[in-house]
Amino acid sequence: MKVADVMTRGVISVTPDTLVRNAVKLMLRYDLSGFPVLDRGRLVGVVTEGDFLRRAEIGSERHRPEPGDPQGDPQGDPQGDPGRLAAEYTRAHGRTVGEVMSRDVVAVAEGASLEEAAGLMEAHHVKRLPVVNTAGMVGIVSRRELLHAYIVASPKDEAMPLGDDAIRERLAAELDRQVWLPRGSIAFTVANGIVDLRGAVGDERQRIAARVAAENIPGVKQVVDHFAAIDQEAVA
Repeated sequence: MKVADVMTRGVISVTPDTLVRNAVKLMLRYDLSGFPVLDRGRLVGVVTEGDFLRRAEIGSERHRPEPGDPQGDPQGDPQGDPGRLAAEYTRAHGRTVGEVMSRDVVAVAEGASLEEAAGLMEAHHVKRLPVVNTAGMVGIVSRRELLHAYIVASPKDEAMPLGDDAIRERLAAELDRQVWLPRGSIAFTVANGIVDLRGAVGDERQRIAARVAAENIPGVKQVVDHFAAIDQEAVA
C-alpha cells in the first residue's frame, strides 16, 4: 500500500493568522493534536499540542535567571543565547499560529510507501505527516492510519492449515531470507504441527524472532526450542 491509499483527505487546517486561542479550541472540539498551517494553500508549518506546552497564560513558560544571578542558567549560560530566548518568549506569548508554529515541516509524498512514512515518523519523532504532491498538500497520514492499514492487511480469517511437509518448506524459506540469522545456525523438525527448533544463537532476540517465524505459519500448533546460547566472551 501507498500513503495515498490510507491518508486522510479533507484535513482541517489553520492559517498563520489564526489566533492561538482559536486553534486550541479546534483541537479540543475535534479531538485532534495538531493541524497543518496553510498560507494561500501552501504548506508553511504545523502546529501541535507541543507548541502550547510553554505558555505564559498557565504559568508554564520557561523562567530564566536574572542577569547576575549567582545560580546562573540551568544550561550553563547565565545570560542564554539571545535568539533562543527570544524564540522561547514568542512561543510563550505569541497570539497567532504563525508566531508559535513549527516551520521545519517533515512531509511525505503521496506515492511513498508506508515503510517510508513510518520511517519518517520514527526518525523525526512525529505522530503525523502532511502528504504532498506537485499541486501542494493533499492529506495527512498519521500513526492511526498505519493502524488501520495493519487491520486491512492482516488476515481476516485463519488460513487453511498446512501439513508438516509444507510447514517445513515454508519455515526453511522464511529463515533463509532473514539477515539476522546466520545461514545453517538453526535446525528444526516438524511433527504433527509441532515445530522443534534447535541450534545456537548469540542473542535472545534471535531466539524470539525464530519462534515468531514458526508461529506465523498456518498449521503450526506449538513451537518448542532447544537453543543453546553462544558464550560471546568465549567466542571473542
